[in-house]
Amino acid sequence: MTRILVTGAGGMLGQDLLDVLKGQPSLKGRPDLDVTALARADLDVTDEAAVRAAVAGHDVVLNAAAWTDVDGAEEREAEATAVNGAGVAHLARAARATGARLVHVSTDYVFRGDATTPYAEDAPTDPINAYGRSKLAGERAVLAAGGYVVRTAWLYGAHGRNFVTTMLRLAGERETVDVVDDQRGQPTWSWALAERLVDLALADAPPGVYHGTASGETTWYGLARAAFARAGHDPDRVRPTTSDRFVRPAPRPSYSVLGHDRWAEAGMTPMTDWETMLSAYLGSPRA
Repeated sequence: MTRILVTGAGGMLGQDLLDVLKGQPSLKGRPDLDVTALARADLDVTDEAAVRAAVAGHDVVLNAAAWTDVDGAEEREAEATAVNGAGVAHLARAARATGARLVHVSTDYVFRGDATTPYAEDAPTDPINAYGRSKLAGERAVLAAGGYVVRTAWLYGAHGRNFVTTMLRLAGERETVDVVDDQRGQPTWSWALAERLVDLALADAPPGVYHGTASGETTWYGLARAAFARAGHDPDRVRPTTSDRFVRPAPRPSYSVLGHDRWAEAGMTPMTDWETMLSAYLGSPRA
């Protein structure tokens, strides 16, 4: 029996993790799993004693708990870091003390975002906003404890608001939609990421940093056009614009494309390309 704790179980990714762990085909042949799900209301990761108690008795910890308000972190960096930095450190120490494997979800925002080729897993980090700094603090704690860091980006899925669902809603409300075309990244379905996280958690893989994003790259404009087209809307209703038209408190990296070389060490191939993944999402009952 493998005992798995999912933290942040109420969020978009957390709910997908629970669904995957309920016996999806990708787990066929795996040992029986005993899953504990803790949402934010169930576990405050900034409470170290509560974290120790929650981790005790588990073999694997899948951490999807996070402060995700990127703009809010600019004004409340200490609070964001308490969750994304200190809270993750509590999980890392508790996992190391009990021998549990910690798989922690991080972000492309740990990079500066001014590259022109995909960021390798060992590329230098240099976040440009408070959210990225808070997530980098958590990464360092996990790596120091011998855990697994999986960086992801541009997530969309069935559970919660995200860019794809927003675009499809706007397709029914507006004649045209202006979307930035000067930020590049890898749109990633949260369900596909959840499957990859579970596979990594149960594999004989070396600890360290992995990049959990779809292959290929596009812009937000490109993603919006693809979502419109696959949902039966005219993609020409999406119009390109630039980031300076949408000024936000936290600066965004202009280049969030991640490399995936490290998966070979775990005996896995990189995730599929973003277009195939988007089509699978929109054609599934989970969309």
